[in-house]
Amino acid sequence: MKLQTFVSQIKCLRKIPWRPIQAQQVKAVVQQQQLWCVAKNNAEDSALQQAIDWACGPGAADCGPIQNSGPCYDPNDLIDMASYAFNDYCLKHGMTDETCNFSNTAALTALDPSHDKCKYPSSTFSAANSTTPSTAGIIPGSENLSGCPQFAATQVWMLALLNLLLVSFTCSL
Repeated sequence: MKLQTFVSQIKCLRKIPWRPIQAQQVKAVVQQQQLWCVAKNNAEDSALQQAIDWACGPGAADCGPIQNSGPCYDPNDLIDMASYAFNDYCLKHGMTDETCNFSNTAALTALDPSHDKCKYPSSTFSAANSTTPSTAGIIPGSENLSGCPQFAATQVWMLALLNLLLVSFTCSL
C-alpha cells in the first residue's frame, strides 16, 4: 500500500462517527459462565474451620444449610460445608479470586459442586447481566463518507475490534 493511500485512509477513518455500544448489545457474543467458590481439596481442616467460622460470623454468609439438619450439613465432610459457606459469602460480596480466597483455602470453579439435596447457587457472568448500561466499546456508524475510499467491511470491523481491545485494556489499568 502506498504511503499516500494509507494517509488518506487514516484521515477518512478519523471522520468516521464512532458510536458507543452497550454491553447488552454484545450479549450474543459473550458466553455466560457459571462460577462457584469452593474449598480446596488440599486445605487443612483447622484452616477450613477457621475460614468457616469467619465466613459464617463476621463474613455474614448464610450458613443455615450447613447447620444440623440442613440440606448441606455433613459433619464428616468439612470441605463440602466450607465450600457452601465460601460460595454464599462470594455471592454476596462478588465472585472474584480475591473474595474467594479464605487464606488460600478456596478457589473459583466452573464445576457445579451441588449434590443430592445440597444445591449451590451460582454466579453467572456475562455482559448481559449488567443492571446498569456499561459501554463495552465503540463501533463505526453507518454514515456515507463521500470523498473517502471505501473500506471493506472486514477492515472496518477489524479496526472496531482493535479499538474495543484498546478500550478494554485502558479500562483495566
